Amino acid sequence: MTEQTQRIAIAGAGLLGRLLAWRLLRRGHAVTLFEAGALAQPAAAAHTAAGMIAPLSEAVEGGASVYEMGMAALALWPDWLRELHEQSGEAVACQHNGSLIVAHPQDSAELLQFHSDLRHTLADRGRFHWLDGAGIEAHEPDLSGQFQQGLLLEDEAHIDNRHLLRALLQVIRTQRADCRENCAVELQPGAVSINSGQREEFDLVVDCRGVGAKRQWPGLRGVRGEVLAVQTPEVTLQRPVRLMHPRYQLYVVPKANHCFVIGATQIESEDRGPVTLRSNLELGSALYTLNPAFAEARVVELKANLRPALLDNLPRVQHRQGLISANGLYRHGYLLAPVVIGHILALIEGGALPFADALGMEQVA
Repeated sequence: MTEQTQRIAIAGAGLLGRLLAWRLLRRGHAVTLFEAGALAQPAAAAHTAAGMIAPLSEAVEGGASVYEMGMAALALWPDWLRELHEQSGEAVACQHNGSLIVAHPQDSAELLQFHSDLRHTLADRGRFHWLDGAGIEAHEPDLSGQFQQGLLLEDEAHIDNRHLLRALLQVIRTQRADCRENCAVELQPGAVSINSGQREEFDLVVDCRGVGAKRQWPGLRGVRGEVLAVQTPEVTLQRPVRLMHPRYQLYVVPKANHCFVIGATQIESEDRGPVTLRSNLELGSALYTLNPAFAEARVVELKANLRPALLDNLPRVQHRQGLISANGLYRHGYLLAPVVIGHILALIEGGALPFADALGMEQVA
């Protein structure tokens, strides 16, 4: 509980908006959460995502700062999920047993290059090591005989993202936040304008709308991602598996009830249309090469969504009197959200801002 509570409006009920609302309510602030769509059926990229918390995997493209922030977030998630469980009674699954990177023999150069880039980026930090065929079989028996070499990244996790979003909404409502769904808004410092023309004033407004804030954030773009979800009791995986390929990096993330989320596509397009036939074929055929038993898996979902990204694919926070804007989480939502939330809370309540340079904190006049 803070000494001075505030009336705070949050625009956008994706991962960032829900986490922020929850943490603010725990501190005694009065929260109004606005969502342009339906709260129970999120349109946010966080709902479509696989829920990977992968500081090492993402460091190769994102750089050392992504690794450092990701490791800080990885340390926060267990405490946050325990607190959420205590408040909501919902035990959201989060498996911290690493991830496995593999490649077929003809693509071994891709795996070697990934290892080289990872070593260069992390400069002897991070826990990762090679596995031979027997080591892969020991960690993932259902990949037995498919690969001769793999890379185990120990400091990675994956979370049941949809369960998390449901649990957050439940506890936000229980804590008596004012939740407004199907309510698109325009934002000004200290005020929210609803489509009906009604204007409401607050002590602070926080913009967490992702791609929905594009008109207000120059350089923000949507990057299309397509995912396939399948279900089969014939395959078991203990951790996310990434398959290196010259054209894409496939990821397969195990979920509850023998389900798997598969993705790879990263398309510079803001098309929100259905998954293309090409992507469907590529995802399915690559999945089959991991284990032929996937051929009989039932397709339970095909979905595309837009990741909010800035020019360098790293998040930013802007702050002016009465208005904080956070955006650009790209494909790092579950990896970096706790760190971004920590910065926003420090801006609201005062305190040090670690990673301020990495997050590109901007004070706007």
